Amino acid sequence: MNKVLQGKTVVITAGPTYEDMDPVRFLGNRSSGRMGFAVAQAAADAGADTTLVAGPCQQECPTVTQRINVRSALEMREQVMLHIDDCDIFIGCAAVADYRPAETSETKIKKDGGDLTLRLIQNPDILAGVAALPNRPFTVGFAAETNDIEKHALRKLRNKNLHMIAANQVGNGRGFDCNDNALLLLYPDGRQQSLPCQAKCSLACRLVDEIAAEYKRLQQQHT
Repeated sequence: MNKVLQGKTVVITAGPTYEDMDPVRFLGNRSSGRMGFAVAQAAADAGADTTLVAGPCQQECPTVTQRINVRSALEMREQVMLHIDDCDIFIGCAAVADYRPAETSETKIKKDGGDLTLRLIQNPDILAGVAALPNRPFTVGFAAETNDIEKHALRKLRNKNLHMIAANQVGNGRGFDCNDNALLLLYPDGRQQSLPCQAKCSLACRLVDEIAAEYKRLQQQHT
C-alpha cells in the first residue's frame, strides 16, 4: 500500500460501546468492530502513527501504534480527547451508544414480578465534539443506517460539521458482523462517491486512500 499518510497522526474509534445496567447486564449493539479495525490497519499500512480506541471487540488487533480498550461511551470520549490534540485525522468508526442508563445498580437487578422501567440519558457526541474543537483535525464520520442512507448521512455530515462521511446500510445481514461492506462517501460541497461491496479489508484501503486525498486537497487550499 502507498504511504499516503506517512508522517500523519490518526485516531480511530471502532466497535460498540457497552452501557452497564448492573454488574451482569448492559445496553449494546451488533457492531463487531471489523470495519474500524480494518480502517486502523489500512491507516497504519499507509504510514500513519495510528491510535485505535476500541470498544469491546473480539477482533485480532491490527498492527497499530497504540490500541486503547474501553467499554462505555464516556470512557471512549475520555480517551479520544486525551489523544486528539496532536491528531491530524480523526475517524469515528465506532457504533457509540446514543444513550446510557441514568443509574447503574451495584448489584444484580432482581425480577420482582412487575415491569421494569429504565430511564436513559444521552451520551456525549464524540464525533461532534471533535469536529467542534477550535483546532479540529480532519474529521471523518460513519453513518450506519437502515433506511434513507443518503438523507440521514447528509444531515449528520452537516449538523456535525464534518469534513467527510462514510455511509452504509445495516440490518438484514448487512453491515454489522459481516465480512464485506459497501460505502457511500459524502462531502460538504455535494460530491459523492460510491465504494462497491467488497471485503472490509480492501474497502478500508480504498477509504483510507480517499481520506488521504481529501485531506491533502484541503491542506493545499489553505497554503
